[in-house]
Amino acid sequence: MRRTVTLSALAAVLAATAAGSALAVGTGSKSTAQEQKRAPAESARANAAERARQQRGTLLDRVPERGVLRVCTTGDYRPFSHRDPTSGAYTGIDIKMAGDLAKSLDAKPKYVPTTWAALVDDLAAGRCDVGMGGVSVTLDRARKASFSEPYLTDGKTPIVRCEDKDKYQKLAEIDRPGVRVVVNPGGTNEQFARTHIKQATLTVHPDNTTIFDEIVAGRADVMMTDASETRYQSAIHPELCAVHPDEPFSFSEKAYVLPRGDAQFKEYVDQWVHLATHDGTYKKYEDEWMKR
Repeated sequence: MRRTVTLSALAAVLAATAAGSALAVGTGSKSTAQEQKRAPAESARANAAERARQQRGTLLDRVPERGVLRVCTTGDYRPFSHRDPTSGAYTGIDIKMAGDLAKSLDAKPKYVPTTWAALVDDLAAGRCDVGMGGVSVTLDRARKASFSEPYLTDGKTPIVRCEDKDKYQKLAEIDRPGVRVVVNPGGTNEQFARTHIKQATLTVHPDNTTIFDEIVAGRADVMMTDASETRYQSAIHPELCAVHPDEPFSFSEKAYVLPRGDAQFKEYVDQWVHLATHDGTYKKYEDEWMKR
């Protein structure tokens, strides 16, 4: 049986097809128009962000314009950075160096309190322009910040009561049951201790300014910290002795922490550090503290 298609039916089909096509074209045109409107807006936002970055520029320009160099420092690590709990005043080798860096940039230093655990994050968040105060160079920190040219070679070594100096010459002599190791939290000292101490008792003491009193008082036996700190603490605590500070257990360097991506500022600080470590400036500040 043959089906007959009438002219009226054919016309209806053609009309429906045309309407669908028109709807599709209309929808596509509307979508394209929306995309065209979004593109300039997104481009404008990107351009605005780029202009803001350009306006912020390098700290090499912004610090002199501001007249202030913001320095993140823990204030608990003599001889590099110490904050007096009564007056709030900062002293130390790196505090002197911070003053010199600020002066070279026609600025004054402003010290921003931080902790070892938060120092690099505070810098990355823009709360300060530089981190100073005996900061050791580590790869973990280098993922979030840049480092200046190093100004000191260092490494972890023990500090103990002088009567026990011969007992704790090696890591194996320290990491034994019955030995009490004390460490401050959040920095490379704790990382080193947790890596190497498996059998001795490890205690975290929250205040790095009083931690050496724990050894003097007999509540702890050993602390492993940077050789530079053991030299200083043994000088001010006659009961304590630095154990082979010239041959530490590890190698490290100290440098100043800088924001990532600011090549001009880093180049300037590198040159400043290079001059200060070769013209006697750093040595003068170091000698002042080590003779106390």
